[in-house]
Amino acid sequence: MSNQFPWDTHSDQPHILKKALKKELRKGHAVDYAKLIATNLIYFPYLFLKFYFKSKLHKQRIKTPDFYGLCVNLDKGEEQFSLVEELGVKSLQIRVFLNDIDNIDDYVNFAKGFGTDKAILITIIQDREHIEDHQLLARDIKIIFEKFKEITNEFMIGNAINRIKWGFVSMEEYLAFYERVQKVRDENFPQIKLIGSSVIDFEYHFTIRTLFNHYPIHYDKVASLLYVDRRGSPYSTQMKIFDLKNKIEFLDTIVRNSSKCENAIYITETNYPLSGTAPYAPTSEKECVSEELYNKYMLEYLEIALKSQKVEKVYWHQLIAPGYGLVDNRDGKIRKTKAFYSFKKLLNE
Repeated sequence: MSNQFPWDTHSDQPHILKKALKKELRKGHAVDYAKLIATNLIYFPYLFLKFYFKSKLHKQRIKTPDFYGLCVNLDKGEEQFSLVEELGVKSLQIRVFLNDIDNIDDYVNFAKGFGTDKAILITIIQDREHIEDHQLLARDIKIIFEKFKEITNEFMIGNAINRIKWGFVSMEEYLAFYERVQKVRDENFPQIKLIGSSVIDFEYHFTIRTLFNHYPIHYDKVASLLYVDRRGSPYSTQMKIFDLKNKIEFLDTIVRNSSKCENAIYITETNYPLSGTAPYAPTSEKECVSEELYNKYMLEYLEIALKSQKVEKVYWHQLIAPGYGLVDNRDGKIRKTKAFYSFKKLLNE
């Protein structure tokens, strides 16, 4: 990442930006925010009422054999190959960073290392240079699509797009970014499926803007980084009625009523931060949980998502990460948590 957006190697995400920098980045985007507000004034009440008085007549989605997915990272090493085989997981998500395009072959070889029986989702991570320079974006997206076309046909475009620290200042920037990527796909790789809009947390006003607009775009599947860790149990509520089940129901309502997407949802990232793991935990100690609670909440989360019959896949984030993963690799040692074995059991049921 650039000096403006420094990367935290412990928690695998950008550092929180200073308020002064965020204020500077937002300059010139007043119209973008006005569009966000106007879109939600029109659509949010309508969609909420549709959710609240939801019909039970909708056709439910069917669980696929690869419902349980897992995020793996190039920088976590080749130990992941054997761990994935031990778990028996077939759906994997791999991040590819646009600002690391010079090392694209390393990502390709990493993906190939998991064998040919895996369904791989490539998540393309944005940066300011590619957001601002669409010619550069088109060039590098074409490289990525070409390199991975024999490995997978699923690509998630962007990640946590509603967090400025990840690079996008507004939803309009993301929509223009996605439109340019889609043009490359349409002209050169018609077999590829594009997934978006990758909004993190229960912030569906951003999702609504990316699914209700006049841009000539279409999502083959809708991605949500649906964390509920700050609420504790997935059964806990936000705004009194929104537990995980209802958050999924509301997202489903938004997706079903948009002409910009297929009726298909992936939860592409979720986990719980682990107590006593600073600086690896991605949140403060206040939100962290013990390994016992992590295991309990993970099983609850996956059960709710599965029983909702409205989600095609859930990707747990991630395999190796001391602060929030299934495996702790501090001090160069691989330690499998209780959640690792619970996840393995789910995959083999």
